[in-house]
Amino acid sequence: MLSERQLAAFADKHAWQIPFDTSPRHLAGPGDARHVTHGLAAAGWSPISDPLSAEIVLRSPDYRYHIQFDPQSATSAWWRLRAESADIGPGWYAEFGELVPAEVLSGLTDALVAPPPAEQPDVWQTVRSAGWTHNSEGTAHSADGMCVIELRQSEFHKEPAWQVETRETGFDGHPGRRIWHAAFHEGVPVHLVNAFVTALADPAPLQRAMFDRTAHYRVVQQPSPLAPQQTVDTHTTRIDSLRAQARSARRQTKPATPPAKAKTTQPAHRR
Repeated sequence: MLSERQLAAFADKHAWQIPFDTSPRHLAGPGDARHVTHGLAAAGWSPISDPLSAEIVLRSPDYRYHIQFDPQSATSAWWRLRAESADIGPGWYAEFGELVPAEVLSGLTDALVAPPPAEQPDVWQTVRSAGWTHNSEGTAHSADGMCVIELRQSEFHKEPAWQVETRETGFDGHPGRRIWHAAFHEGVPVHLVNAFVTALADPAPLQRAMFDRTAHYRVVQQPSPLAPQQTVDTHTTRIDSLRAQARSARRQTKPATPPAKAKTTQPAHRR
């Protein structure tokens, strides 16, 4: 569970940093990983990793989901999210690169701990509503052309799977250097992909401190009208909401028991 001491540590960092409006979101940089981990802890996820390690692994109360954050990963993926096979659906896997904004990933994790919608959303409608360009080939581009969302077939999936990449501008028809990626297994529920895309395509800027790492020199930053305390208050309000949601869910469900043997889905292809 998330402690008051941990929330106070977040507040101590952000209450003294002057925020800068940073856009577009796909170039804003990783931000504070606690946007993800605090939200999941507030929803009842438990740490199962070595507390003295840089790696963080959290497990959901029903034992179905695991998320791993490994800033020392030897691969291009720093975040990995797994769902084990269960009566409610098959297992699946998603991974996210080092420079994925934590606030964008938390859009997905917040949706993961919330009740699923009655109907699955239309991801393409989400990006079109945000002003992105969508073509008939199953691809959408951000206004600057650097971020691409695709629903594509690959040798690693039986069905088309969602992929997101942010790249530098290429030349002579060649793609530029990849900045970050998000890869979703075909079994990932569409509403989770849509939650990620909704947070990614949101035109509202993210807040970064003056010396925070961003993803690319083409990012635009300017002093934010928000006071530092407002950044802290926004985080606290979200955490309180997730806690209340988790308490409500616990009252309606029976306690879960650990599975006898976990069955994991093979990871998506990492290039």
